[in-house]
Amino acid sequence: MQTNGTIPQYPCFDYLLVLNPHEDLRNRIRSIKKEFADKYDAPMANYLKPYLSLVSFRTWGMVEEKLLQRLQVIAMGTSPFKVELSDFGSFPSHTIYINVTTRVPVQDLVKELKGAQRIMKLNKENKPHFMDEPHIAICRKLKPWQYEQGWLEYSHRQFTGRFVADSMLLLKRPAEQIGPWQIGQRFDFRNLPVSTKQGSLFA
Repeated sequence: MQTNGTIPQYPCFDYLLVLNPHEDLRNRIRSIKKEFADKYDAPMANYLKPYLSLVSFRTWGMVEEKLLQRLQVIAMGTSPFKVELSDFGSFPSHTIYINVTTRVPVQDLVKELKGAQRIMKLNKENKPHFMDEPHIAICRKLKPWQYEQGWLEYSHRQFTGRFVADSMLLLKRPAEQIGPWQIGQRFDFRNLPVSTKQGSLFA
């Protein structure tokens, strides 16, 4: 397909790179989201999956192979680590989330991922969004009354959970579509030295 008769129209995709808690913890978080959605008329809470997001971005489908290789190298050099969750926090006045108390290993991983941001950048208007404040969202884009009433309740509620992050998932969907995310690829954390991981990847 041509645009203006000259430039090929390449497909773009939205991507989301996440840490995925184990099934029991995901189910516990889902039940909290459903309760919040029902109580505060906030369907977005049900729509958001119980993932810990690392980076979201939009880029060309044709760079995906290069992107996958780069993420594989990062994952191979990353050690599995424990993620501890405790109680709730908020971004006034629009988001309520579950706190991540073991922030440093998540932030270190995000720092590594920033080294691949050139591949994740579509153009000047579409740059990757790195999650420098680790959290698991209960609901975003809240109206003022939803935030105020919801935070009044959840600021006093307790929650604890933990999981071992031993991999990350790359989710994708066609750009600007609201539909469900598809799992693009899983990258296992293997704690390999740089020379070993690159040799394994490119051998």
